[in-house]
Amino acid sequence: MENVLNALLFRSLSVDIHSSDIAQMAEHDDIGKRNGYDEFDENIEVGHNEKTEVDLEDGPAAVRTDDVEVQSVHGLKRELKSRHLQMIAVGGTIGTGIFLSSGSSVAQAGPAGALVAYIIVGIMVYFIVTSLGEMAAYLPVPGAFSTFGTRFVDPALGFCLGWNYWLQWAISIPTEVVAAGIIIQFWAPNLQSWIPALVFIVVLVITNLIGVQVYGELEYWFALIKVITCILFIFVGIFVDAGVAGGNKISFTNWTIEGAPFVGGALNVFTTCLLAFFSFGGTEMVSITAGESSNPRKAVPKAVNQVFWRILLFYVLSIFIIGLCIPYDDPSLVDAAYGDLNDAVKIAPFTKVFQMAGFPGADHAINAILLTSVLSAGNSCFYACTRTLMALGREGKAPKILGKCNKRGVPVWALVVTTIFACLAFIADIFGSGNVFTWLINLTGLSALLTWMSISVIHIRFRAAMKAQGRSLKDLPYRAPFFPYGCYIAIILGLVVLVSDIYYAVTTTPFEAVNIIGVLIGLPFFFLFFISWKIFKRSKFVRASEADLDTGRSILIVEEAADEVKQPWWKKILFFLA
Repeated sequence: MENVLNALLFRSLSVDIHSSDIAQMAEHDDIGKRNGYDEFDENIEVGHNEKTEVDLEDGPAAVRTDDVEVQSVHGLKRELKSRHLQMIAVGGTIGTGIFLSSGSSVAQAGPAGALVAYIIVGIMVYFIVTSLGEMAAYLPVPGAFSTFGTRFVDPALGFCLGWNYWLQWAISIPTEVVAAGIIIQFWAPNLQSWIPALVFIVVLVITNLIGVQVYGELEYWFALIKVITCILFIFVGIFVDAGVAGGNKISFTNWTIEGAPFVGGALNVFTTCLLAFFSFGGTEMVSITAGESSNPRKAVPKAVNQVFWRILLFYVLSIFIIGLCIPYDDPSLVDAAYGDLNDAVKIAPFTKVFQMAGFPGADHAINAILLTSVLSAGNSCFYACTRTLMALGREGKAPKILGKCNKRGVPVWALVVTTIFACLAFIADIFGSGNVFTWLINLTGLSALLTWMSISVIHIRFRAAMKAQGRSLKDLPYRAPFFPYGCYIAIILGLVVLVSDIYYAVTTTPFEAVNIIGVLIGLPFFFLFFISWKIFKRSKFVRASEADLDTGRSILIVEEAADEVKQPWWKKILFFLA
């Protein structure tokens, strides 16, 4: 029915739709229903006033009725603007990874080794994000790549990716909350870490209960604080290294000390990539937010173009500055890599560089920013968890109740389950914050690696489906550059990092089983999900000719088509670069 209404709408707008396209959409409509995508159509809120207006902030595609805003067919509210998407994707990743793990990366691989590790992961991130951008702009559906895995590869992969991704972010919540609790101990050393952890969890739950628009606005400003902090850190670090601030010119001195610039050789570079994966984890969140974007055809490509370059700029330059200003064997960095993480959080690399510049109270200011940063990252974790779990519930891969939204478009039951799991933060009070933090980083880092490799496989199958069904690439709002080579490079890089981590854990002396468990802890979860679905549901590999390319498809309305035709060449170049 939805596809018929779309066809009538296009005819009334005098838009020429090829009959073959309508036939293809009708052909795949029943596929979408069989997969449960239309199961919750009762949540659709339809505008009943014929007069419409255009929200100019997000372009002509953001059409609203006078009295009821057009909603997603999934019960979610399409209230996230383009600026929200960009900052959520950027701000959601700038947290403990850059502020804490960056120091341990330099300690493990040296200044040049850490830089190379982050560049390697940055290249992989580029290919992953562009792959996701292509699919999410074309199909802005909840669940994103877990749904894509179901449609284009195998329902078992969709089940595996969905639960693996939920687990990755659900575990990241206590990771961020534990870090926040330790930061509070900087000012209140006698305070038990579980007390602020409990308070922070309550605050994050309330924020996510209010609705996606409030969440997006809060994340926008929190992310802006983090972005400004990173920019200030880069400039201050340059001044410190040049001797303009702090009095002593450092230059590349820390790159020439014994053991530097590559500590442990190439092997340590690749093993450090796992920490970098933890730092970059979250860049794929732009595909999750596409389902609640008011104009995914434009907002998603723009977010993809901007997010990668911003994160690469912040992360790579920040690592470079830390390696220039702080020796790799500095006690604070060594503690972050091999020792007490309580000290690493209290005196982070960012704090140390500002202290070297002579800023009074730098430790208090940076730790306060660290606190807002990890809470912002935790907020993004809740968002990713609830939307992923909701999609799983609607596709029949989780209890049905988890797929339901309230009137504000919030998947409440998914939030409840995620909150219960997030209470793992209290383990920090029992076993010690530092140990829990380390184990959680290992699990989330490997989960991100496996997820990203799977996304590349899905993108290859997505293009195969487009070709098999005679779809034109011109239908794609955004096309990933370097396809298919980018996908193959991302898969190969992921395998190299995984093998290097296993080899490092096995050959480390003295041999300890805990090292192997720490590296491989995420693998059993990933394959357990996949195999269990294959066994109990007997799912089959999806043929390219039968893949669902239409359910949830973002339709190009007439105003947007006219706008794209009228755009001069210089505006198109600006849009790509911006």
